[in-house]
Amino acid sequence: MAKTAFLLGGSGQTGRALAPRLVDRGWKVTVASRGERPVSDELRDQARIVQLDREDDETLRSALGGGVDVLVDFVAFEARHADQLLALADSIGSLIVLSSSSVYADEEGRTLDEATGPADFPELPVPIPERQRTVEVADTTYSTKKVAIERRLLDQDRVPTTIVRPGAIHGPGGILPREWYFVKRALDGRRYVPLADRGAGRFHTTSTENLAQLLLLAAERPGTRVLNCGDPESSTVLGIARAIAAGMDADWAEVLLANSAADGEIGMTPWSVPRPFVLDMTEAEVVLGYRAVTTYAESVPATCRSVVEATEGRDWRDLLTGRSADLWGGNFEYEAEDEFIRGLTGD
Repeated sequence: MAKTAFLLGGSGQTGRALAPRLVDRGWKVTVASRGERPVSDELRDQARIVQLDREDDETLRSALGGGVDVLVDFVAFEARHADQLLALADSIGSLIVLSSSSVYADEEGRTLDEATGPADFPELPVPIPERQRTVEVADTTYSTKKVAIERRLLDQDRVPTTIVRPGAIHGPGGILPREWYFVKRALDGRRYVPLADRGAGRFHTTSTENLAQLLLLAAERPGTRVLNCGDPESSTVLGIARAIAAGMDADWAEVLLANSAADGEIGMTPWSVPRPFVLDMTEAEVVLGYRAVTTYAESVPATCRSVVEATEGRDWRDLLTGRSADLWGGNFEYEAEDEFIRGLTGD
């Protein structure tokens, strides 16, 4: 009989990448979500679509029917979600739960959540292994809640659980991903793009295609473990800017600023970090035989097309949800940026 997979919150960008991979390998797939995002005809052809709110325990249990071989949870954000999953252990063969690489802390306890500048940005090994220290369990931030979920699921033996810690996720179907920083500038015809720290910052990106491949392998080889997931190369900000410029046919000049304090926030991007944040992929490669299926440069044009289509004919601010609201703020108020550039070029 075909194995069964239940994708909780699976209508998002990573679920859309995972479902066809599972189907191609002979799995029967159910995609469950609140129904707030449209589901493509292609996904409807590939999977059973269920509308539910994961906070409704009984509806979730009913949707699992006689049980599933694997449940992939894309939307576990609170510690109670771990308890909810464990209460369903009799209906689940194995679990895969998406966490975040933001859970890592350095030996001084500095974290991404609390970093406001170079002095308090975590000083982490390059690359970061899964055994690296994490933030403490608490109900205060995105990362502390993720760690609470991780601990509850890893400290039990009722159901094998894979915890996956991706970097900065990108791919078609995202709601204003980080790439919007450069896509919007391309659409606005910007002639210059200033980059702090000469564009050398490295914050590891994760393609939904690569993430889906790792999730597929974890589904096929159940176990209890923690795995990082990042693209095969950790691109610099300059590399990201050039990849997006190529994907958008943008013709701009990069202005490489000496440091991030050149003029306030000018030149700071969603990937600008004072120290490298790079994930070690050795564990997934050894344990699962994982190999990346794409690179950032190869995959980002599809992300660009997706975000252009999502914003066409509407105010992009209407799409702001959750953490994307924190990313953008006044990033596209160009007056100060233009004044700064004029001071450098005399234009």
